[in-house]
Amino acid sequence: MSSRELILGRVRRALADVEPGDPPYADAVARDYLREHGKLSVEERVELLAENLADYRAIVHRTDVERLPHLVGRLLAERGARQVLAPPGLPPQWLSAVDATRVDDRADSTAHELDEVASVVTGCALGIAETGTIVLDGGPDQGRRRITLIPDHHICVVRVPDQVVSSVPQALERLDPTRPLTWISGPSATSDIELDRVEGVHGPRTLEVILVASAEAQE
Repeated sequence: MSSRELILGRVRRALADVEPGDPPYADAVARDYLREHGKLSVEERVELLAENLADYRAIVHRTDVERLPHLVGRLLAERGARQVLAPPGLPPQWLSAVDATRVDDRADSTAHELDEVASVVTGCALGIAETGTIVLDGGPDQGRRRITLIPDHHICVVRVPDQVVSSVPQALERLDPTRPLTWISGPSATSDIELDRVEGVHGPRTLEVILVASAEAQE
């Protein structure tokens, strides 16, 4: 028996008691749970995201569109970055004040080549305030998942308030489940049996999140 036949057999057995007239799964399961914990204003939602990001040991910065390039340049300079990895759709102005060589992500880039670059700058799909989570979906300003997992330092730009939602249910409504979703809650970390925390095991050791206020949000 092939693996395909084995899996389909298990599916058929699991569905054996489903009658032809039964409602589809999407309608049969109640969706009456809370969609968010309290009604937050735009300012409260952004503040909660910043607070929870910091709780997860991400370094949070705030700026506006005009000063964003200078902030990105300063953060990379403070780390002594000589090269910065960038996805193909990253807005050019974000790196306009960076004194480092831009390294474009290529399909043939090896893990060793990516590991030679210490920092990566990306955008995001959205941020979730209640959980302090940043979600990437492989969009043009985010690139492939591997470029945010191999470099030791990740600068992620979040446009506020447009890209900030309160809760996971709200996030799922805005995300495309067919895209390669990466959910990030702070720097990569793990703990051994003695609960000693080790960062940078399966992702960047340092996560810096820049909350960029749109022109409309500043009015």
